[in-house]
Amino acid sequence: MSMTKRNHYTNRIIFSTLEELVPQGHEVRKLEKAIDWTFIYPLVEKLYSKNGRPSVDPVVLFKMIFINYIFGYNSMRKTCREIEVNVAYRWFLGISFEEAVPNYSTWSQNYIRRYGESEVFEKIFSHILEEAMICGFINTETVYGDSTHTKANANKNKFTKAEVEFTKKWYEEDLLEEINEDRKAHGKKEIDGITRKEYDFNEKTGEAVERIKKKEIKQSKTDPESGDYHKGEHEKCFAYSNQTFCDENGFVLTVHTVPGNVHDSVSFYEAYEKLNESFGDIIKDICLDAGYKTPPILKTITDNNQIPFMPYKRPMTKDGFFRKYEFIYDEKEDQYICPNGKKLKYTTTDRTGYKEYKSNKKNCEGCPFIEKCTHSKNHQKLIVRHVWEEYVELAEKVRHTDEWKEKYPKRKQTIERVFADCKENHCLRFTRVKGLKKNSHVALLIFAGHNLQKMGKRKWKRFHKIHGCLTSILNFDRNRSFF
Repeated sequence: MSMTKRNHYTNRIIFSTLEELVPQGHEVRKLEKAIDWTFIYPLVEKLYSKNGRPSVDPVVLFKMIFINYIFGYNSMRKTCREIEVNVAYRWFLGISFEEAVPNYSTWSQNYIRRYGESEVFEKIFSHILEEAMICGFINTETVYGDSTHTKANANKNKFTKAEVEFTKKWYEEDLLEEINEDRKAHGKKEIDGITRKEYDFNEKTGEAVERIKKKEIKQSKTDPESGDYHKGEHEKCFAYSNQTFCDENGFVLTVHTVPGNVHDSVSFYEAYEKLNESFGDIIKDICLDAGYKTPPILKTITDNNQIPFMPYKRPMTKDGFFRKYEFIYDEKEDQYICPNGKKLKYTTTDRTGYKEYKSNKKNCEGCPFIEKCTHSKNHQKLIVRHVWEEYVELAEKVRHTDEWKEKYPKRKQTIERVFADCKENHCLRFTRVKGLKKNSHVALLIFAGHNLQKMGKRKWKRFHKIHGCLTSILNFDRNRSFF
C-alpha cells in the first residue's frame, strides 16, 4: 500500500447535527441524564429582576461551572475556550455552532451580583444528593468521615503574626457540668467556668486586672481567612480544610469548610450536626480515623445512638515506660493499681476535665519498677483519666468486634478514594479563589459534581441494563413466533 500525503486542508460544510456528533457513551450524556436540570430555575428565580434585558440562562451558567470542576479545568477562561471547540460541551449546554459561548467573566459577575450571598450552592448540592437517594444509590447505614486540605491561593512566605482569642469549644458547657458533678461527689469546690481569661497584677492598685487569653498565629497577607496548615509529611502552607462525610458507595453526604489551622476534632462538630439533620435517624455507625478519637467526640456519637468505629491509638508514653493500660482501674474505689500492686488515689479534677490520681511517695521510693514508671523528682506517679473516659473504653471494645473488622477497612475505598478522585480530577488540590465563603462554595460544587458524575454513571448503566433485557425479551418472542 502506497503512502498518501495530504498537501492542503479544505473547509467542508458539516451537515450533521450536534446530537449526531456526540458519541452515545460520552460523559456529558450521562450528566444530562443524571438529573432534570430545570430544578435550578426556581432556586435562582428570586435573584433575578423581572425587568431589564435578558440574562444568560442560569442553567447554562451552572452547567459551565460543573464542566469546569468535573473535567478538571479549574479556570473559567480555559473552560470557555474548550467549550468553543468541543462539540460535546456545546451539546450539553444547548449552544449551537452559530451561537457565541458566554464570556468567562459572565460567571464571575453573576457570582458577585447574585449567587455569592445566596444559598443556591447548598441547595444544588442537596438536590443532587436527594436525587441519588430516590434512585437508591445511597446507603447511610455506615458513614465514613475525614478531613482533607486544599492549598490556598496565598504565598506561604508572605504573612504577619496576629493574636486571636481562644474560641469556645462546642462541648464546654456539658463538660463543665460533668466536672462539677465529679468534684461535688469527691467533696471538692465547684468550678465557676472553663475560662479563657488570664489576670495581670496591677502594682499601683494592688488589684488583679482581667486579660483575655490569646494565642499567636500566622496570618496570610494574600488570603487572611486561610489558615497555616502543617500536618505530618505535608508541606507547610496556607490552606482550607474540608470536613467531609460519605456513605459506603462514595457519595458525599455533607462538607464543611474551615481554615487550615483548625484541628479536625474541632471542625468535626458542625459537619456532624449537618449530617445528623439530614440522615441522623438512619445512620447506624460512623468510621473515623485516630485523630477524632477524643472523649467529647466519642460521647457525642454514642449519645446519638451511633457506634463509633475508630482504630487503635498509640499511647503518648515514652518508650521503655509502663503504658497506661498496664495500670488497673478500680471503678468501685475510683483508684488505679500499679504493676507493683500499689494504689494511686484520686486527688482532684482539673478544668480540662481530667481526674488526677497520684501514688504515695513512700511506696514509690523503694519500688523496683521506678525506672519504668516515673522519673519525677519527688518519685510520685501521676495518671490522668477523663471524666468521659468510659466512652473511649467503649470504642476500644468495639474495635475488637467482627463488624469493626469488616467495615473499618473500607475507609480506604470510600472517603480516602473520594479525596483522591477529587484532588486528582476535580480541582480539590488547590484553589484559585480567596476567602472562606468562596472556598466553601467551591467545595460544595466540587463534591456536588463528584456525586453527579457517580449518579450519572449508575443511571446510565441501569438504563442500558434494562434496555438490554427488554431487547433480549423482544428478540426471544420474535424467534419463538417465527418457529
